[in-house]
Amino acid sequence: MGFLKRTNKKFDYQPRYYKGEGSPFKIEHKLDKFRTTTGKNKGIKSKFTDAINDLKTSDQGTNKTIIYIILILVFGFLYIIDFDLSIFLSK
Repeated sequence: MGFLKRTNKKFDYQPRYYKGEGSPFKIEHKLDKFRTTTGKNKGIKSKFTDAINDLKTSDQGTNKTIIYIILILVFGFLYIIDFDLSIFLSK
């Protein structure tokens, strides 16, 4: 019953022309070292506070652009569902 006792073959592949630092198979984004929200395994509260701090320190023009995009999407959604905005206006 030798065909039932097979071991997995292990391959020790080394790239032929790789002359870099570290492992060529490690997948890491180029900007991860500059982000505070990636890296250590932290709780959800600390991740959220880090994201808020990054948003506070980022460029104010970017924040305005995000707010404009959100407003356009909200008003577009309200238009699609045929929401009547006159309920907010006094007569």
